[in-house]
Amino acid sequence: MRKFAIAALSLLVAACSSGGSEPETIKIGFIGPLTGAAASYGADALNGMRVQVDSINAAGGINGKQIEIIAEDGRCTGADAAGAAQKLVNVNGVVAIIGGQCSGETLAAAPIVNAGQVVMISPISSSPDVTDAGDFVFRDYPSDALKTIATAKYLQDEGLTRVAIISENTDFCSSFRKSLLEQLPDGAVVFDETVDQDTKDFRTLMTRLQNTEFDVFFANGQSTATIAAMMVQMREQGIEQPGLSHDVGQDKTVIEIAGSAVDGFRAINVPAVGEDTEFGLAFNAQYSAQAALAFAAHSYDAMGVLAQAIANVGTDGAAIRDYLYNLDSYNGAVGNFHFDKNGDVIGIPYVLWEVQNDKFVGIQDIDVN
Repeated sequence: MRKFAIAALSLLVAACSSGGSEPETIKIGFIGPLTGAAASYGADALNGMRVQVDSINAAGGINGKQIEIIAEDGRCTGADAAGAAQKLVNVNGVVAIIGGQCSGETLAAAPIVNAGQVVMISPISSSPDVTDAGDFVFRDYPSDALKTIATAKYLQDEGLTRVAIISENTDFCSSFRKSLLEQLPDGAVVFDETVDQDTKDFRTLMTRLQNTEFDVFFANGQSTATIAAMMVQMREQGIEQPGLSHDVGQDKTVIEIAGSAVDGFRAINVPAVGEDTEFGLAFNAQYSAQAALAFAAHSYDAMGVLAQAIANVGTDGAAIRDYLYNLDSYNGAVGNFHFDKNGDVIGIPYVLWEVQNDKFVGIQDIDVN
């Protein structure tokens, strides 16, 4: 199958831009955590974007112009992401932005891209608040409003009626917690604690948890390091109940850090892109050290659908926005998808993953329709 080469070459058939003085490259911004605890999936998202851009540029670019990536470190904070967006929009003059990655980055950058009429597509942000972030904000990753429905359905089907949860105090984790509480029956959450971002010591909370009757522990962390620390310290306390998490937890870094503490650990996430797929092979040929292939694939697809829009309607922000809203379907590495009236993705399902023999294995689909 030559999907990637064909997709890149198809960008060349769109009508060329009008004459006059034009930039030599098409500048596309990137906002994501390139330093700090969340840097691993920020790097994966940036490298997924690079694989797409390298493919397009190798095939001649978009309407004969090469794509130039300008990457800014959002550090998984609203303040840094807002500064990055200001620079990309008002100084660098980017055509569009891939980002943010953390939900707090996307929400902070949203007013800036909306004011500048610059389309921003997030490959990872899942907070329900992103739905109302504005006309120029899109994402090709599902909202936690759907993810928490899938989580609640799984808990119900498994008869796990008493839930313990520790949440990191970030936009993403707080939004996920709020949405999950709305989906669960009253009284289902029997242990509900929030900790400061990047907390590493959970031993006091685990001592309290040891004295709580519960069926499952939900590790609601912003980073793989945080989730791994929760699971290690829970097992050190002798607590044997199963562990569960969301997309951040379904990362081989969690296994590398936590070891046997995450044997049987489960996570609810989007379908993975396998290492033996065309995208997986292309990505690992350049970035084999990276961990979250699914995050990289969503970034690859965000850049792909953006490039298709630019090839068809040019670099005007409003035209790109309208193209994306009217898109029937995009055939990406993660599957076929399009966007609804709020810029939310339609078409990406959920899967239950489990750690077996030191790797995550998809064990069942979770239907949220």
